[in-house]
Amino acid sequence: MNQDLGELEKLADDRWQVRYTRTLGHPPEKVWHALTEPEHLDAWFPTTIDGERKAGAPLSFHFREHEADDFDGRMLTYEPPKVLELMWGEDRLRFELHPAGDATELVLLVTTAERGKLARDGAGWHQKLDELRSHLDGEAVAADAASTWKSLFERYQERFGREASAIGPPEGMGDDSAT
Repeated sequence: MNQDLGELEKLADDRWQVRYTRTLGHPPEKVWHALTEPEHLDAWFPTTIDGERKAGAPLSFHFREHEADDFDGRMLTYEPPKVLELMWGEDRLRFELHPAGDATELVLLVTTAERGKLARDGAGWHQKLDELRSHLDGEAVAADAASTWKSLFERYQERFGREASAIGPPEGMGDDSAT
């Protein structure tokens, strides 16, 4: 499990942004393919990304296991192999790729208006970036996703505070002992 917790910032427009930075041992072109091609997204991204890959294009997102409702978004920036920015429902996701020798520095900026879900989503995106790294490295993704997420969620609750934890775990990720 990657130990690089996201950094939280309150923006001037009262939205919240979490910045994740990862160094991936692959060139930007390979990382770009993992961010944009369906066969790679299936290995790590939480939904499909259906729609044309160009700025301004409408997008739709579908959970592969139907664990939540489908939703819509829009491609904001599509600059291969440097920037992929989209509206993922109400949230903005911006992936920036920076060459770092033979590797790539990936910066993911997640911007949202809803403070109460920051710990939940922080843990989720952290876990997804770990899964992206595993996919790129040709390694198996951790088998116990719920346990991994729960550990990360606790760390993000502590890091981001009580106000960022008002919205709890997604279905299947929480503590089953209460039911």
